[in-house]
This record gives sequence, structure tokens and C-alpha cells, in this order.
Amino acid sequence: MSGDHGERDSQVNSGSRANDAHKHKDKHKEHRRKEHKKDKEREKAKHSNSEHREHSEKKHRDKEKERLKHSDGSVDRHREKQKEKDKEKRREEKVKSSHVEGKPKKEKENGHAREMWNSPSPPAIKSEPEEDNGLYPSPKHNKTLKRERDEEEFEYKPQKIKTENGKKAKKRKQEYEDEEEEEDIKPKKKTKDKKAGADGKKAKKETEEKWKWWEEERSTDGSKWKFLEHKGPVLAPPYEPLPGHVRFFYDGKLLRLSAPAEEVATFFAKMLDHEYTTKEMFRKNFYKDWRKEMTSEEKSKITDINKCNFTEMSEYFKAQSEARKQMSKDEKLKIKEENERILQEYGFCVMDNHKERIGNFRIEPPGLFRGRGDHPKMGMLKRRIRPEDIIINCSKDSKHPKPPQGTRWKEVRHDNKVTWLVSWTENIQGSIKYIMLNPSSRIKGEKDWQKYETARRLKKCVDRLRAQYREDWKSKEMRVRQRAVALYFIDKLALRAGNEKEEGETADTVGCCSLRVEHIKLYPKMDDQEYVVEFDFLGKDSIRYYNKMPVEKRVFKNLQLFLENKQPEDDLFDRLNTSILNKHLQELMDGLTAKVFRTYNASITLQQQLKELTSPDESIPAKILSYNRANRAVAILCNHQRAAPKTFEKSMQNLQTKIDEKQKQLWATRKQLKGAKTEHKASHDDRSKKMVEVKRKAVQRIEEQLMKLQMQATDREENKQIALGTSKLNYLDPRISVAWVKKWDVPMEKIYNKTQREKFAWAIDMAEEDYEF
Repeated sequence: MSGDHGERDSQVNSGSRANDAHKHKDKHKEHRRKEHKKDKEREKAKHSNSEHREHSEKKHRDKEKERLKHSDGSVDRHREKQKEKDKEKRREEKVKSSHVEGKPKKEKENGHAREMWNSPSPPAIKSEPEEDNGLYPSPKHNKTLKRERDEEEFEYKPQKIKTENGKKAKKRKQEYEDEEEEEDIKPKKKTKDKKAGADGKKAKKETEEKWKWWEEERSTDGSKWKFLEHKGPVLAPPYEPLPGHVRFFYDGKLLRLSAPAEEVATFFAKMLDHEYTTKEMFRKNFYKDWRKEMTSEEKSKITDINKCNFTEMSEYFKAQSEARKQMSKDEKLKIKEENERILQEYGFCVMDNHKERIGNFRIEPPGLFRGRGDHPKMGMLKRRIRPEDIIINCSKDSKHPKPPQGTRWKEVRHDNKVTWLVSWTENIQGSIKYIMLNPSSRIKGEKDWQKYETARRLKKCVDRLRAQYREDWKSKEMRVRQRAVALYFIDKLALRAGNEKEEGETADTVGCCSLRVEHIKLYPKMDDQEYVVEFDFLGKDSIRYYNKMPVEKRVFKNLQLFLENKQPEDDLFDRLNTSILNKHLQELMDGLTAKVFRTYNASITLQQQLKELTSPDESIPAKILSYNRANRAVAILCNHQRAAPKTFEKSMQNLQTKIDEKQKQLWATRKQLKGAKTEHKASHDDRSKKMVEVKRKAVQRIEEQLMKLQMQATDREENKQIALGTSKLNYLDPRISVAWVKKWDVPMEKIYNKTQREKFAWAIDMAEEDYEF
């Protein structure tokens, strides 16, 4: 039974297979027959192409009238129809070439490859995508398949076409020729889109470079940034021991130093020709710190700094300095490229999606402290700053800076209420040093802007404050009188408030609140002036402040009262300090400090001086001289003095030589002009007339050049001991200068260099010629 059953099953299976094969063969024949019929229809369609075109034009005449408004519309239509013909022809050739006997050919349909055969009995059918059902497309849905393919290609390409023809073509999407037209247009559009995208990126880049942060809203919660990422500081390079031929002698005998002692000795050797190394305080402090780096054996041998011979070390460093000056262009270029690489890596940070320049990203190398003036700590050793001394500040979600291998940072903070990126404590005075952003950054610019706006607010109430401190001169309380007189000095003399300092810690510099009896002298009458006060003290950076100023009678009487029963070393204002003064100023106006008075008086002085000194008839060099004179008045007010440069006399001699040569040239050219005029009077021809005009212009040009040189000489002489830069960068509202430049058509670069223009970009953009402080 089971055998019969199996035999029947096999017969059924073989019968069904034969039946399937027969059906498949019939289907294949039907397909071939219909393909042949379709080819005939295509041939017929070629002959009736003109009739089809007429029918199509009649059907869409209204649409075509709207589309073909321009004169070249008929030409476009002709080209489109020609493209349609060419595409149809290529498609037919492709179909014919695909029916190669016995060789399957892959044709990409709807993103998939399928095989076609032209053999009578095809091989076993391979698995195909579901949409093909593993069979050939039947003639009845061949057109549909072609439509699907075209639509698939259409959807793959960009949809939007910003042309009038393209929009209409999209509306007529159901028509075959319009779909072909869209296919022709879109690749071109894609290229344009790419180009537009590139232009967009370029425009975006330019916008970032010209970021106008002053037009954005500022944070009101006290935070300085939301995101901050940087690479950390660049540490000082490790010490490289001196070569063997560079020796150190003590008491005439050769002595080899240990590496730490040798490094500190090189700091002194580098300064051997400087006047600092001749000062007793400098030598004493250096020797004390140097001994701390010596071995016990070195300490026992080196007992007197005066017996030390650093000459060979000094000569070695001089030779190295000279070698650097004599380097070839290629060597200098390599160093420049390396510095640029370091700058790009460490000199920028990302703050709130903007790339910002860092001010000074290099940690100061070890050396000897100099200080200003006769600083009591001059000559002390500034120790090397190591990663373990450094605090990093960045945002939590940023990539934190990595310390050198085998080391770690002291701390990594995420404090967005401060603006510094890196901090450490130096060992000389115990002060905290910072790495901060460049002056051209948003944070620095905002701080400057706010500073000058506060000074402008003081302008509105300064008369009220002055009336009040005048009233306080008559107060019954001594502390109120002292505070009022000190405020008068800060207002009229632009004195700094002064900070309390521990004795012996720093140089003996004072401000208004820390003036001592020895710093002033009172003269009831002097040089035909009454109630004169003479000031003589060391101000900031040990710069001497010396001034004689007549004061109001009540101020003079109060000063006499303050001096009673006091010794020269006693405080003039013994019931006043900086904290008390600043607290009082805050009560008078929000944000008011002694420095705001200084900024206000400096800026208002510049504005008044510019109005008085600038003449509309002056040349550009004369106007620049007027600006520098106005700036100089401010520098004198703020006591911004400097020592005359060492090269001053030489540079003035060179400038005077140029002036003398230019005067000789002017004399010779004037003589030539006189001769040309004489010749013209005799001949009266065009040639001689032209020569007179040329010589006249030459005289005019040389006169301008001579005037420019003379202006420079005057400017240099007047600036010999005055520092203009400090007040220009820190106390003068830049909008005053920008308005003056715009009003008198003076080139901006004559007043601010490139770095300063970047720092004051906000003011240059903001201020117009009618700006008033």
C-alpha cells in the first residue's frame, strides 16, 4: 500500500512539474508575441509622431501660451521634443541590445538589478524583488513599470526647482514628456544648489569673523559664559644644561654646578650687563634664593657672591642671541611656522559657539624678579610653574585640557561667573596670575563698554556730587571732612584711591587715601598764587608724582587741620581708607569707584581738548598732532609718565637730518620753479606752461612732506616723557576718538593700529560723528 501510494505521489509530482513547465512555456510565448506586437506599435507611433504632436499641442495650448511668453518659447519647445525623440530612440536601442541570445544582461530597475534572457527556454528562475514576482513584466503592465521607474528616479532627485518652467513641469507631472523635461533640468539645479550651499557656508563664515556681539542680549544672571573649551596653557620648556666649554669660576677656580644651581646662575648671567645686577638689594636677594638651590657641597664653597665669575655664561648667551639674529630665512620661517602651529592649537578657545582669541596662553618661564623702581623683593627667584600649581577653568560638557604625561592639574573648575581660563599663584608676592581672553574678545569688550557707560552716568550727576563734597568740608565730623577732601583730590587731580599694603612687602607707593604728611607741603602764597599744595610721592609702578596746585581756601584750611600734631610718617587721612571711600561712593551712585572718576575726567578732558585744538582748515598731519596733544593733556592729568627712550636722541637726530635734506630739496625745487616761470614768460608756449605746472606741484608735494616731518619732530619731542598709550587704551572712551575721526575724515589707522581696532571694534561700529561722551 505504501509503495502504491509513493508511486502515485511521484506520478502526481511529475505531472504537476510537466504542467508547470508547459504553463511557463505558454506564458513565455505569450510574452514574446505581445513584445513583438508592441514593437510594431512603436514603429507605427514613429510614423504618426506628427499627429501625436498636433494633438498634444491642441490639448495643452492654454498652458503653453502662458509658459511660452518669451520670444524663445518655440525654440525651447522644439528642443524639448527633440530631446524626447532622442530618449525614445535610445530606450528602444537599449531594449533590442538587451535581447542577446544565451547571455543574461542586468538592467537596473527601481534600484535593483534584474536579468533578461532571449533564449527559448530560460534557466531556473532566480529570486527577485517582490515587485517583479520572479517573472518578466507582462505587456499589459510594461507601461506602468516604466512609469514607476521614471517616478522613482523623479523622487530620488531634488523636488524643488526655482524656475518658472520647472514649476509648470511639476504641475504637468502626469505627462511623460514633462517628466522627461524635469529629469533634464534637475541635475543642473542640483549643481546650482551645491554652489549656493557653498556660498551660504562662505557667507556664514564671514558672519562669524565679523561677529557683532554688542548687538546681542547680555546675560543678566551674572554668568560670563555657558560653554568654554580650551587646550590649557603652554608650559615653559625644561632647562637645557650648558655645554661643557661654558664654565663657572669661583674665586678664580673652576667649579662645576649642579643642574638646579646652574639654572639659577644662568638667570643672573643673562642680566650681567643690566643695571639691576649692580644694585645691592638685587644681588642680596638673588644670592639668598640661589643658595636654596645649591647642594651642601656648593653651599660650603660659594660663600660670597662678589667672588663669582659669570662671564663665560654671559658671553655664551650673547653669542646665542647674535646667532638668532643671523639665522637664515628658512630657519626663521620654520620657527615662525612652529609658533603659528602652537598659536592655532593653544591660542584660541571656544566660548558659547564662537572662536575667541586667548590673550597670553604661555606660562611665564622661571627667572629673577625685577619689580619697578627700588622694589624690596628685586632679585628674588621666580620659580618654575608646574602642572600641579595650575587651576583649569572650563565647562563641564567640554573636552578638558590634558596635562603633560605623568602629571596632573591642581584642580579643574567649572565656574562660569569668572572670565579666566587658567590661574596659578606666583611665589614672590603670593599674587594670583591668570590666563584670560584677548582684549578683542566679547568679554573684554563688554567690560570696557560697561566701564565707559558707568563714566557717562557719572557725568549726569557729577555736579550734585561736587556740591555735596563741598558741603562736607564744613562737617563737624573729622572723618567726613577727610573723606570730602580726598574725594576732591580724586576728582580734580585724577589720583588713584590707593590700596592698603603690608609694610616691607612691596615698594613704597601710595595713593590718595594712603598719603602721608611727608608727601605734601602747604604754601599760603607761591608764584602769585594763593593756597598752593605741593605733592611729591611715588605712585603706581614707582612713578614719581610731583605737582603744585592751587586749591580752594576751605580745602587748604582743612589740610592744615589734618597736619596738626603729626609726624612726617603719619597718615594725612588717618580716619579714611580705600574701603570706607568706595563704600561711600557706592552710596552716591551705583557702580561708582575712584577709578570711574578717573575715567570720567580723562574722557571729558579729551573731548574738550579735541574741540578746542582741531581746526577744519588743517591738513591730516596737523589734525593728528592736535589729537596727540589732546591725548597728551589727559596723560599729564593721569600722571602717565615714562623715562625718555634710550634711542630718543639718535632717532631725533635722524629725523632732523631728514628735515634738513627735505628743506634743501624744497629750496632747489623752488629755484627750478622760478626758472620755469622765467622761461614761460619768454616763450609763452604750451611746453613751458606744462613745465611750470609740474614744478609747482613738486613744490607743493615737498612742502607737505616737510610739514609732516616737522609735525613728527614736534610730536616726538612733546611725548618724550609722556606715555600716551595707557590713557588711550584704558581711560578714554574710544567712541570719542571714533567720532572725531569720522567727523574730520582722518584715517582710522592713524589713531588706532590693527590690534587696537580689533579691541575697539564695538566702538567703531557704534559711534557716529555726532557722538557726545
